[in-house]
Amino acid sequence: MSDKAVDDITSRYEGVVKKLHFQADDTVPTGKALCDIEVENGKYPDDSPPPVPKTEPIEPTPARPLPTEAQPPQPTQAAPSAPVNGNANNRPKSPHATLATPAVRGMLKIHNVNIEDVQGTGKDGRVLKEDVQRFIADRDQAPSVQPIAPGVQEETAVKLTPIQTQMFKNMTNSLSIPQFLYADELNVNNVMAIRKKLANDPRDPKKISLLSFVIKAMSLALNDYPLLNAKLDTTDPAKPQLIMRAKHNIGVAMDTPQGLLVPNIKDVGNRSILDIASEILRLNALAKERKLTPADLSGGTITASNIGNIGGTYVAPVVIPNEMAILGIGKSRTVPIFDDAGQVTKGELVNFSWSADHRVVDGATMARMANRVRELIESPEQMLLNLR
Repeated sequence: MSDKAVDDITSRYEGVVKKLHFQADDTVPTGKALCDIEVENGKYPDDSPPPVPKTEPIEPTPARPLPTEAQPPQPTQAAPSAPVNGNANNRPKSPHATLATPAVRGMLKIHNVNIEDVQGTGKDGRVLKEDVQRFIADRDQAPSVQPIAPGVQEETAVKLTPIQTQMFKNMTNSLSIPQFLYADELNVNNVMAIRKKLANDPRDPKKISLLSFVIKAMSLALNDYPLLNAKLDTTDPAKPQLIMRAKHNIGVAMDTPQGLLVPNIKDVGNRSILDIASEILRLNALAKERKLTPADLSGGTITASNIGNIGGTYVAPVVIPNEMAILGIGKSRTVPIFDDAGQVTKGELVNFSWSADHRVVDGATMARMANRVRELIESPEQMLLNLR
């Protein structure tokens, strides 16, 4: 079937199709009308009657001479992937290399083929339907990568460990409580300088972690904001009440071979920073040896989680049952900052993320508590003025 058989035929006139003389797939004899078109006021687009054929012959235009042979292109066999003697596909493209009939262009669009990729064999390099069919056949014969069938997923039921079971219960209970997150960024240059000085003391070197200073700062701030050290008694849901607690038993979240454990440092308000550092080391050693006692794990009033030791700049901690707030400490980052004189200097920044029980604690109270901790960490000499 040639291109003429499937080509689009454009009407010379604008109007309304009033009658179709043939149906789709009918064979139309040569010279028969396809349809009747009603034009406006019986006029043709140029407001003139149909042109009358002239009797005198039409002189050919002085363009390039017509080819002596007007016979259709010879049937072509499947083109080899490489031209024989270099004379088939290596010929230069003519200005008509991207010309094709609407039917051919429709075929190109349907099969997602770029006309410039097809070697035309028609007159002046025009792309014929056979060229497109040959291109598609060659393309589809290319080896395709077969997807690897995924294997059957193997699933094994594993019971939760006792610690995981307890964490499941506690966190499920905690997440039923409305909580909010408050985050701040602290400059720890000064407190880190004190740590370095104590560690390099030739007489009595002491390695004190940043967490030890933070826990002491939390205790000092709780003196001003005791609500964050309380617990909520909902035994009677109609009449909930706060239980205020005098001692600051600050929990320390620890990553242990058993999982997450939160032992607490008892009565931080009456401990020095050095005592706090020693207690952290003791509890950490017991946790690794799986020797923490129920007393070590019970009675906490507020918690600090130094997740930054493992990784993560920001964290959204979850409040532990029977507590009002928790602090998540991110990893430190060294960045350029402006000092009090407006000069650029090196700063070590740490993100502090607080979560609180929004049933009782409002955002303003949490912000003031966080600001107080910030003051004590960024100006650690203030801790000396508040020690008992």
